[in-house]
Amino acid sequence: MLQLNIKNETSRLRAVVLGTAKSNGPTPTAEEAYDPKSLEHILAGTYPVEADMVNEMEAFHAVFQKYGVQVYRPEIIENYNQIFSRDIGFVIEDTFIKANILPDRERELDAIQYVIDQMDPNKVKRPPEEVHIEGGDVMPWNDYIFIGTYKGSDYKDYITARTNLQGVEYIQSLFPNKKVRAFDLVKSKLEARDNALHLDCCFQPVGKDKGIIYKSGFREEADYVFLLKMFGKENLFHITRDEMYHMNSNVFSIAEDVVVSERNFTRLNTWLRSKGFTVEEIPYAEIAKQEGLLRCSTLPLIRD
Repeated sequence: MLQLNIKNETSRLRAVVLGTAKSNGPTPTAEEAYDPKSLEHILAGTYPVEADMVNEMEAFHAVFQKYGVQVYRPEIIENYNQIFSRDIGFVIEDTFIKANILPDRERELDAIQYVIDQMDPNKVKRPPEEVHIEGGDVMPWNDYIFIGTYKGSDYKDYITARTNLQGVEYIQSLFPNKKVRAFDLVKSKLEARDNALHLDCCFQPVGKDKGIIYKSGFREEADYVFLLKMFGKENLFHITRDEMYHMNSNVFSIAEDVVVSERNFTRLNTWLRSKGFTVEEIPYAEIAKQEGLLRCSTLPLIRD
């Protein structure tokens, strides 16, 4: 039986589901693109090829092995994108919540059913249909649960609007003792540099009290100010619009002092090291072209 335990984003990781790029399928057509960044690369002929993405994910896997983390991989679905395991479910405390994802991604949950079978069935939850929520928007942070959402009246018009207010209310009902804080994110179907697909595209805590943040990813300045006050300006690394586009806030913590980052994030990695972090640099620039990076590729199950 898997003893699920996730209280925050940075405690020592013990078990994780890492997505897979094997049998990723053909390059999508422009009509099939789910986000503006993928669309950009499809149109430019620079969409990533499978072999490169497999190599990047194996580099990530090697870092987990180095730190003795138990790694589960999805069963392979032929010609299917299974890289972003963060979207399909998430753990808070000892509970696994299946995400209500875009309907044609349901098979991704089936591919990790063998992992779900190792959990206490009473601790596996499926939200009702009207609840939309994805793991990239959900961040347990000790007493808090941070959730990215989109409050605009045109929510239904945006395929990039992934978590709705019913999703926020659902999490609050499951965890009445937690302080659930919703953040209204900027969305764009057309301009990848102005689209915060999930909360982890514009904010993520690192260590005990630090974070990476993109101010313009928040529709309401009050949401940004809340995080500024909570973490303190000197503890937040502010990324630029271009760094947000390259997913600088989407790194992944193996421990409070160990962060896995993309090797091209020179400014961020320098800052992390100056704050005492061990930075495990890996190549992940090809996968980044699909508007997802290191945090998106992981589904943490157990942290100390």
